[in-house]
Amino acid sequence: MAGCTSRCRQGVLKFIQSLRRLVSGTLSKDKVDDELEMTMVCHRPEGLDQLEAQTNFSKQELQVLYRGFKNECPSGVVNEETFKHIYAQFFPHGDASTYAHYLFNAFDTTNNGSIKFEEFVMGLSTLLRGTVREKLEWTFHLYDINRDGYINKEEMTEIVRAIYDMMGKYTYPALKGDVPKQHVDAFFQKMDKNKDGIVTLEEFITACQEDENMMRSMQLFENVM
Repeated sequence: MAGCTSRCRQGVLKFIQSLRRLVSGTLSKDKVDDELEMTMVCHRPEGLDQLEAQTNFSKQELQVLYRGFKNECPSGVVNEETFKHIYAQFFPHGDASTYAHYLFNAFDTTNNGSIKFEEFVMGLSTLLRGTVREKLEWTFHLYDINRDGYINKEEMTEIVRAIYDMMGKYTYPALKGDVPKQHVDAFFQKMDKNKDGIVTLEEFITACQEDENMMRSMQLFENVM
């Protein structure tokens, strides 16, 4: 695994670049055909029809993305160290390691310490092309650090603090010691309807749908794609 770390980083960066072009519509049909021709020579993804049925990507898009991911990292998986290195490049003025750790865990649905192509694509499909509810459900699971089905103040504070650390000197307003706590208190006041100290999935979704600013705050990950 260690031997392909550098190639994996390059591969996933190419994967993200291809993904951006796919989402923005700037990946032309000719380019797709060129990529597909090379894909068929190098690798043929297994279970492509199943992935197409499970995601919001077409078979052509999945083949292009598969090549960018698998061809440069033959092991077919990305570990947390590599994921953190890649994510840090989006936020060079801050420390993205803690947020990337939580994000990695959200993608690692099998909890085995690595992300397979299938896991990555399914998560990205939800975040980039899912319904509002699907995106909020995914985000809720990101904040639910201990996977108990609820978000408490400690968990939300961990994520919010990690976001501030990631944004670094570009955080506005300038970060002070109690700012994450203030934000969490404000979030909980709106989300925790029955005042029991925890936020359920339905409370989370309802609060976000009722408050546009909160909705944007809860979906930070989309801003780097």
